[in-house]
Amino acid sequence: MNEIELKLCDIQGRLFELSVDNNLDSMSFVKKFMLSETAKDLDSEYNRMQWAGEEYLLEEVTSKEDINQNKNAEVISKEIMYWIGYIYRYWHYYTGESSAKIYKQASFKTMKRNYMMFHTMDPVLAIEDLKEINNQ
Repeated sequence: MNEIELKLCDIQGRLFELSVDNNLDSMSFVKKFMLSETAKDLDSEYNRMQWAGEEYLLEEVTSKEDINQNKNAEVISKEIMYWIGYIYRYWHYYTGESSAKIYKQASFKTMKRNYMMFHTMDPVLAIEDLKEINNQ
């Protein structure tokens, strides 16, 4: 993992955190982001979106996706959201899989449920364990 890839993992983690600050429904945000054109752009070998900050990325996603933002929204902690965003992007660089394929293997519910066990692990070990859970 090179410095640029690690920086992009951090940006995606901060993007997921920013969804909490904006009171966006966490499950809806994660699913819609991971299946979005924006995530697909970030998966590219090179795309201008990779150099956008998290604020711009959030605006890009929310302008195209209807994400629940009201008092009934389930908003989880920033720490969990950061980890989910970071691991998803790390997973892409580790395996080369698309965001959509990654999400099919590890949905928001899977990531949220396994956060306590995996958040202190090396990202590669966490990804391997998440892939194993999916295969069971």
